[in-house]
Amino acid sequence: MLNPFKKSRTAYNNSSVHKQVERLRTPRYELDDSRSNGGQPGIVVTWWTRLLSAVVSGDIANQDEQYLAHQTSQDYLFNALGQGAWGALFPLLTVVCSQLVGIEQAGLFSMAFVVATLLLFIAQYGVRTYQVSDIAEQRSFSDYQIQRAATVVVMVIAGLIWCFFKGYTEPMFSICTGALLFRAVDGMADVYEGRLQQKDKLYLAGLSQALRCSASFILFTVVLFVTRNLVWASWSMGICALITLVFVSAPLAILETDKSVRIKLANIKDIFVQCWPLFLALFLYNLIDSLPKFAMEGTLSYSNQLYFNALYFPAHTILMISTLIYRPQLFKLASLLETSIHNPANKKRFGVIVLAMFGAIAVVTAGTAAFVEFIGIPLNSFLYGVDFEQYRGLARIMVATGGLCAAIDFLYQLITIMRAQKAVTRAYLISFVVSIPIIWMMVSFTGLNGAVIGSFSSILILFLLLISEYAVARLKS
Repeated sequence: MLNPFKKSRTAYNNSSVHKQVERLRTPRYELDDSRSNGGQPGIVVTWWTRLLSAVVSGDIANQDEQYLAHQTSQDYLFNALGQGAWGALFPLLTVVCSQLVGIEQAGLFSMAFVVATLLLFIAQYGVRTYQVSDIAEQRSFSDYQIQRAATVVVMVIAGLIWCFFKGYTEPMFSICTGALLFRAVDGMADVYEGRLQQKDKLYLAGLSQALRCSASFILFTVVLFVTRNLVWASWSMGICALITLVFVSAPLAILETDKSVRIKLANIKDIFVQCWPLFLALFLYNLIDSLPKFAMEGTLSYSNQLYFNALYFPAHTILMISTLIYRPQLFKLASLLETSIHNPANKKRFGVIVLAMFGAIAVVTAGTAAFVEFIGIPLNSFLYGVDFEQYRGLARIMVATGGLCAAIDFLYQLITIMRAQKAVTRAYLISFVVSIPIIWMMVSFTGLNGAVIGSFSSILILFLLLISEYAVARLKS
């Protein structure tokens, strides 16, 4: 089977035509004459051969690129595949846990995964959008790699401190560290996938992400099915992700992008400084989002973690689908904003795209609400073996929360592109401070109901604050 993205030698013999083809920014699809040798080898063999050849050559960063850039339809398709695999991973893991080891153990794993996911944002440090929109490459890819390695180390240390602070014992400690390993790899892989997106090869980033998540899920499921041991399953998931990072994600980004210049300590420091407001805002947002789960951990059984997460998954789906829609537009939005100084019409185009994205989020939210109302509740009851009909009202509130979360995430991306990230820190801090007493009191008084309603209230406050900050930033620009 031919690879539709692979570059190959031009079939033209005429030298003038050949030169014209070579000048094209995006090479044309062409036939690969390797078929004459009896057919192409499998993709795994081809990749392994290429990787070994690059390593043996001693200069992996100077290899020829083999895949095309500027593939918009493929960007949407494979980014959707990667984001879908990433977003569906947690729900599928909890379903597998509930079916194989029971509700209480599934709730325990859910809490461990929530902690690891929150710490993931320490590793990412809010750099992805900043990196992708660094079109002029004022900071090199080497700078971004070293900065990410440092934040991943901090993430792991913070995770271990949290486990000791909470007094986690076995099996919770080992489950939590296994989930932490997986998310640490996730955080490191993100900088390589960001590099591919920066070079307009988002579809390769999507494939990398999809492979990591799907392979880790399959191995987790197999190990848990055979052993019924959550510790072994959690660690197998983390180790599998590490293997995909070393043999796929990192070399793919290095082979398929320009060789990076050497690191500059000043640039690494500048990334930390410039992205600090982004990190603080993003971390606080996810902390606000996780507050109900932490409040429940201290007062309710772990089974409530499973119920809350099951109700939250439709909201997460809204965020995931919305991300699939607007993420491929971030590069275009950044370009329009950068060129709007010389071409004022681009500012209007920027605004039109923004409104279209908000409209898409509203449509996705409405569609998800209809799905949950007629299909989602019975489906949850079937998957988890628990009657979710009693939680129908809470499910509706969660869908509304999901729509607000998607809008908040898009606003965050916009403000980052506009380089006005310092303006949002205040909004996140205010929302965080207000949310703590609201959520803890509501969980203490009404349990799971209070957690869901408290989550909606805190997210609504944050949305109103952010929309005002975005309006101010647009007026200033």
